[in-house]
Amino acid sequence: MRVRLYFDEDSARHSLVRELRVRGADLVTPLEVGTLYRTDEEQLQWAALNQRTIYSFNRGDFYRLHTGWLREGKSHYGIVLSRQDLAVGEQMRRLLRLINELTSEEMRNRIEFLSAWGR
Repeated sequence: MRVRLYFDEDSARHSLVRELRVRGADLVTPLEVGTLYRTDEEQLQWAALNQRTIYSFNRGDFYRLHTGWLREGKSHYGIVLSRQDLAVGEQMRRLLRLINELTSEEMRNRIEFLSAWGR
């Protein structure tokens, strides 16, 4: 199955969401699914329950959640972390590369840094 994305609040830039959807990406935002203002843990729980890979700029928080979940035996469908200063076009190219090269199952309990998906 193809990677299905869930953007957390801080990464849900309208232009990026629109451009990824135009290119066939399956993604949702907190505004669309009613999860605005939830904690990072609650965002990850929602993503896991809905078999979605979360995309965020909160690198430290989500890395800690990832390691904590694995230690506790909890499972998620992947986390993709990026720097906030990466241009929207570059984020789009790298995210498209990632979702076209990895499956949902390959992303299970995995953390990826968008910086590794550059040229």
